[in-house]
Amino acid sequence: MSLAKVYTRAQLGIESPQVQVEVHLSNGLPSLSLVGMPETAVRESKDRVRSAIINSQFEFPAKRITINLAPADLPKEGGRYDLAIALGILAASDQIPADALEKYEFIGELALSGALQPVSGVLPSALQCTEKQRILILPAGNAAEVSLCSTGDYRIASGLSEVTAFLHGQHQLTQVQPNLDAFALTRLGDDLQDVRGQPQARRALEIAASGQHNLLFIGPPGTGKTMLASRLPGILPPMTEDEALVSASIYSISHQDDGWKQRWRQRPFRAPHHTASGVALVGGGGNPKPGEISLAHGGVLFLDELPEYSRKVLDVLREPLESGRIVISRANRSITFPARFQLIAAMNPCPCGYFGDPSGRCHCSQEQIRRYQGQTSGPLLDRIDLHIEVPPLPVAVLQQAPPSEPSEQVQQRVIAARARQIQRQGCPNAELSGATRDRVCALREDDQTWLLDTIERLQLSARGYHRLLNVARTIADLAEAEHIEKIHLMEALGYRSLDRYRQVT
Repeated sequence: MSLAKVYTRAQLGIESPQVQVEVHLSNGLPSLSLVGMPETAVRESKDRVRSAIINSQFEFPAKRITINLAPADLPKEGGRYDLAIALGILAASDQIPADALEKYEFIGELALSGALQPVSGVLPSALQCTEKQRILILPAGNAAEVSLCSTGDYRIASGLSEVTAFLHGQHQLTQVQPNLDAFALTRLGDDLQDVRGQPQARRALEIAASGQHNLLFIGPPGTGKTMLASRLPGILPPMTEDEALVSASIYSISHQDDGWKQRWRQRPFRAPHHTASGVALVGGGGNPKPGEISLAHGGVLFLDELPEYSRKVLDVLREPLESGRIVISRANRSITFPARFQLIAAMNPCPCGYFGDPSGRCHCSQEQIRRYQGQTSGPLLDRIDLHIEVPPLPVAVLQQAPPSEPSEQVQQRVIAARARQIQRQGCPNAELSGATRDRVCALREDDQTWLLDTIERLQLSARGYHRLLNVARTIADLAEAEHIEKIHLMEALGYRSLDRYRQVT
């Protein structure tokens, strides 16, 4: 046989489209040409494959070899195609049975000795291979990653000779078993019980977790803003297996440390430094990789010292906050990364941080305060549902304050409130829009009149008005109320501290 066909998979964001490796042998001067838009690392595979075949005690055909990676318009990069190319050459030269390749897909980089090296981004490939009901053969070094999938047939090999022996029926490859320990839910170490005082901030944190609302803490240094934010993942509803696999797929392609495999069922918590660039935040590069907002998918993105970030950097968050995804466009392709995160931010009320302190520690002028708060654009702040003041508390009060509820207890209320939202409208309250919002956030006529008068005095935008209704609906859900009452609207209005600061300044 002079023509062979082998299946593998490319990496395109968190998608893994199928690639068909076609190998044709013909008479002529010995040569090897590789077509199908291969990048540098793929073009170099011909040298790795040649050495791996020879060192695995096979014959490298002295013929004209043409290798096509189809579809041709899909960019291919990395060494993940080495194993499939080598098997295609061996099948085309009748050194392994070509008909044995049909039900398998192959991924792996070859060393010159023929040993298989692990590659990145295997998890998306494993999931999509399972959808096609094929068996995936991959390096032993990727076993821990694919063991996170509870379904699918995955076999691991240590080298090319082991794979060929399997295809000849002379050897059985080890089947990867699901790691049952990986499916156990583990609680984050930071517990809400550690927070003393700040009852309004704790309440706002519970509301934010229940409705998946964005939250801004405003207060002087040292009042516990960062501490409160770090407790949010521990009270969020546990991730479903599907949510966890999407999050794990993002980490799989991002070249992060292997620690993500141990915490893959936990909500991610990302806290980039305020010097982070726009590319670091949203992703990008010549070969686009996910940024912090995608790494926070399904979890929390915490931006401390919000006005210290570049305004241009912050404004790139506006679209992902609405759509839950980020599209990175290049000349030859566009890649979409999921970015459904919950934004938690913290800021000081003024440059020195002590605006409104009764001791008179603040010496910032009105102009300095306006300029400082103006560092963050209005459209971005409009997308933050809750603005919470976190005032300083005397040390004596903190010592006497009783411990707050543990995260586990608060989480039970959050889970119950979120379940009501999913059952009622199929999404968290923060994602309510259009006719669905009109239906679930309907108000009595007198409450509607009162709210519109209040909105006019606060000069809230239409978006701010709608987000206020979403928050009130979440408060009603926590109270197990069927309809939004005036008391729920009044509490929701109380979480607009930034609007009050603007009126004062």
